[in-house]
Amino acid sequence: MATQTVDIAPAVSKFIARTHQLLIGGRWVAPKAGKAFDVFNPATGDVLARCADGQKEDVDAAVAAARKAFESGPWPAMTVSERGKLVWKLADLLEAHLEEFAQLESLDNGKPVAVARVADVPLSVDLLRYMAGWATKIEGDTIPISVPYAPGEKFLAYTLREPVGVVGQIIPWNFPLLMAAWKLGPALAAGCTIVLKPAEQTPLSALRLGDLVCEAGFPDGVVNVVTGFGETAGAPLAAHPGVDKVAFTGSTEVGKLIVKAAAGNLKKVSLELGGKSPNIVYADADLETAIPGAASAIFFNHGQCCCAGSRLFVEKGVFDKVVDGVAAAAKKIKLGPGLNLDTDMGPLVSSEQFERVTGFLDAGRKEGAKAVCGGGSPGGKGYFVQPTVLVDTRPEMKVVREEIFGPVVAAIPFSDPEQLVRDANNTNYGLAAAVWTRDVSKAHRVAAAIRAGTVWINCFNIFDAALPFGGYKESGWGREMGHEVLKNYTEHKAVCVRL
Repeated sequence: MATQTVDIAPAVSKFIARTHQLLIGGRWVAPKAGKAFDVFNPATGDVLARCADGQKEDVDAAVAAARKAFESGPWPAMTVSERGKLVWKLADLLEAHLEEFAQLESLDNGKPVAVARVADVPLSVDLLRYMAGWATKIEGDTIPISVPYAPGEKFLAYTLREPVGVVGQIIPWNFPLLMAAWKLGPALAAGCTIVLKPAEQTPLSALRLGDLVCEAGFPDGVVNVVTGFGETAGAPLAAHPGVDKVAFTGSTEVGKLIVKAAAGNLKKVSLELGGKSPNIVYADADLETAIPGAASAIFFNHGQCCCAGSRLFVEKGVFDKVVDGVAAAAKKIKLGPGLNLDTDMGPLVSSEQFERVTGFLDAGRKEGAKAVCGGGSPGGKGYFVQPTVLVDTRPEMKVVREEIFGPVVAAIPFSDPEQLVRDANNTNYGLAAAVWTRDVSKAHRVAAAIRAGTVWINCFNIFDAALPFGGYKESGWGREMGHEVLKNYTEHKAVCVRL
């Protein structure tokens, strides 16, 4: 039977073909140096579009526009209700263009369009609506105080939550639209202004979202979008003295560079970084749920998830059954272009990522790991890597220690519960983990012992706009989503009045 392929919408074709500029001060402008770079379709390796290559001088202009919008004009004069309505309107516009954004994500990132339709775009809409509601609920407190050196004096003390100011936001390529929403939503609800730098591999949905920001009626300069490379656009943004706070999602390696760059003016920093998440399956788990859950934990989004369950710890009594089940699920996954309706897994995002993941597979083989399934590339055009299950691994192996960011899982047997927790925590990361068991007490004990920002029990990859997400250790600083994220974008001011 012939493969059915989604017809690219005329609006998508028209958008891709246009001259992609920078959104600065409410206008689309050419980069000052006149440079551009190619964006590739990862399913074919062919050029998909050309985008403006923003440089330091463009970042300077975007920060100046954001500063002007923050300090004067209609944005700081708006009521919190008006601000919330604008964020909600942006969500409505995004929802109205759902199919367009799903296709853009598929073409630009490689993910199946069917997944983008039900996950990336709807979750982005939901996040914006959730944050729109918070605009009217960012509150301070009144605090009763006693001043021992001023007996008989009366004071009124209260706190205010105020927007932190101009925010530089640098987002990754694995969930381009969703990460933009995660960053923009709370910052706008808090009253900040923004310079957004999307990943150079996947800039298209952020640029199209910039169109919707303008259409929604946000004042000029509230949201600015500068495309370009990390070294020439991201680094100047992180170091810029006119930026009050930088929010970054990406690799731990780059996150450390962000921290160093931010030291110049001690700007606030939040980081959502890498992971090497332990996924723990006990012998008493419901294996009919745990096996497909473990497969989804690593193979969702081609394994290009910071929280991917890439270390699969399985109790010895069921190790072979679980590994065989995950491998069987992997073998059924159909690789193909994201616009093919029967595609289960698309390509990796870029040639660099392809080389990285296949390099890890080569290293694993050299160190003695065995691939039960997969283990390489199917060949042909595009950056495709087979979903892979590795056994016979040891703790010192690169495939066990380092974040691969691809569809590769290391399966590890265990028998000692206490040693299991030590092994699960034996990582520089602490983003997420999962526990599969019918024993509720055991589940809660292990969840408490795991050093990670999120622990799922009998599930994996459950996200909600109300649920905070972030990591321990080298997985980052601060939290995304939930009311916790608003701390990233507000300053806490104490006011004391003598009565």
